Amino acid sequence: MAWSYKEEESEEVDRRTQMRVMSSSTCFISLPPFFPSSLSKTTKPSPKFSMSMSMSEDPVREWILSEGKATKITKISPVGGGCINLASRYDTDAGSFFVKTNRSIGPSMFEAEALGLGAMYETGTICVPKPYKFGPLPTGGSFIIMEFIQFGASRGYQSELGRKLAEMHKAGKSSKGYGFDVDNTIGSTPQINTWSSDWVQFYGEQRLGYQLKLLLDRFGDRAIYQKGQRLVKSMGRLFANVVIEPCLLHGDLWSGNISSNRNGEPVILDPACYYGHSEAEFGMSWCAGFGGSFYDSYFKVMPKQPGFEERRDLYMLYHYLNHYNLFGSGYRSSAMSIIDDYLAFLSA
Repeated sequence: MAWSYKEEESEEVDRRTQMRVMSSSTCFISLPPFFPSSLSKTTKPSPKFSMSMSMSEDPVREWILSEGKATKITKISPVGGGCINLASRYDTDAGSFFVKTNRSIGPSMFEAEALGLGAMYETGTICVPKPYKFGPLPTGGSFIIMEFIQFGASRGYQSELGRKLAEMHKAGKSSKGYGFDVDNTIGSTPQINTWSSDWVQFYGEQRLGYQLKLLLDRFGDRAIYQKGQRLVKSMGRLFANVVIEPCLLHGDLWSGNISSNRNGEPVILDPACYYGHSEAEFGMSWCAGFGGSFYDSYFKVMPKQPGFEERRDLYMLYHYLNHYNLFGSGYRSSAMSIIDDYLAFLSA
């Protein structure tokens, strides 16, 4: 179960190119005010929204030319980076906007993204994209509008990223327990966020257990399912003497969802937010490239808990299982190795 920051960085170098190709989300975006009243928090159109839909066959253009304060759209450019949504940059006389559309999925996906971005933004800690509006498209599908942010070229912000991420975890707390107000997705896999007062139960059932059941249903992999369930039943011992608070997590923090703005400040985007144990944020660290300066800065704000090293692979397991579900058996051996190691470690 031992690991080192240097090993983590070298693993990331090998995987980064592969993961950028596999990424199921689109990037780019930006900041300031928080949720305007126009940002609906329901997937059911309000009467006001329905009225605006009847007035226009292009709700994106309509919003930009009204509530977006623009008088003209000067250019629309495609933005690459994902394989689920179509991404575009809208340049206007009032600035630029980033727009994602999906012709086959309803507004619930973008609702979850908007609420996650909004929750992170509200902490006032780390730079995140600011959502403006989401809703249905008249021909089917959905859209989300955000302020565009011009990314910088620097990736030398490890220390600052660690500090600001820890500040977000410290500031973003929930009185409801572990979960989130809506379900969302991790990649294209559903992520269930039903509220729970017990972190070990939440992580065992709604994270590891859910992924294991998907693998059984999709691939008939009874071996990994049965061993994984044994781990879920015995993993509580890994949390002895640990104080766990429900912290706001980005949820899918890998290199493709981390960038910097023109000022060199770290930016995180495309979240799969929920409230959970802060250490779960490092579950994608095997393709995020977090180094020693990142962790040093993080733990100055959020002190390391006893047994952190022993729990690290448990949080990685969720994402290995999800990659197995998304991309196939190439990730099976990594997931099974983690499970076998824990079963031996716990004598389970």
